Amino acid sequence: MAFVICAVLLLGALGLLIYNVVQNRLRHQRVIQRLEGGRAGPGKFNEWMRALGSSKYGQRSVSMDSETQTLLNRVGWRTASQRSLFAAFQIGVPVAFTGLVFLGYELFFPRSGNLLIVLLFALALGYLIPKRLLAYAAKKRQQQAAIEISTFIPLLRILFESGMAVEQALRVLSLEARQLLPVLTSELQVVLARVDSGLELSRELNKAASLLAVDEFDDTCVILQQLIQQGGGAMKSLQSLKELLDDRRLTRMEEYISKMSAKMSVVMMTFLFPALLIVLGGPSFLAMARAFSS
Repeated sequence: MAFVICAVLLLGALGLLIYNVVQNRLRHQRVIQRLEGGRAGPGKFNEWMRALGSSKYGQRSVSMDSETQTLLNRVGWRTASQRSLFAAFQIGVPVAFTGLVFLGYELFFPRSGNLLIVLLFALALGYLIPKRLLAYAAKKRQQQAAIEISTFIPLLRILFESGMAVEQALRVLSLEARQLLPVLTSELQVVLARVDSGLELSRELNKAASLLAVDEFDDTCVILQQLIQQGGGAMKSLQSLKELLDDRRLTRMEEYISKMSAKMSVVMMTFLFPALLIVLGGPSFLAMARAFSS
């Protein structure tokens, strides 16, 4: 019982420490907003989460891991507020998950022992949950970008054939193709915003391709850089790339279908074959049993 009281007091002290850090950060942000003439944030929960993520502990939890920064770039969370939001989840999820495990352990297994090991395991698992979810979201976004390239290249060719330059075509696509190409247009908007601030388009395309880490988008950016430097002569390369991507997609679909047929065969053998055996062999088995019994 004493150990439970000590654990509850320790969790309370940890929560009070987090509350004080968040409150100090919120006061600092409100002072800055009032000095700059800004308005209040969208909500109190968002303010709390961003204040917790922008604290010293939240920023350290994100900056310590280079893989987390790479995944945040692939997801598209590159602003300070978005990184602060993830840092808040990185801190809050392990604490909340450990608290839930502690309460469940004390309710259902009050005297089984090994509580410290269970809490340490829950803390480690809670620390890994946000990162695994982030990796899953980054992988899904990469797959979506690879699918959108097959539509992105024909649209680029149409705009180039109408007489537009590379930057003009990218601006038109970033404005008009948001619903058709959500991932690529978001990347193009970041690139064009940096170009408007005075940076070079070719270098920003190369940087965006390296951050997104999609082979199809990387090849497209290489061809666009060739167009920027030479001013033409890359239309055939775009067509060749489009045909190559279509062949890759067709090959992947064939592999997926072959794997799916194999999985369906396993399912059929597992569920259909016993039922078929019962229907076909059941009467003969019953007749043989009656014959032997008589």
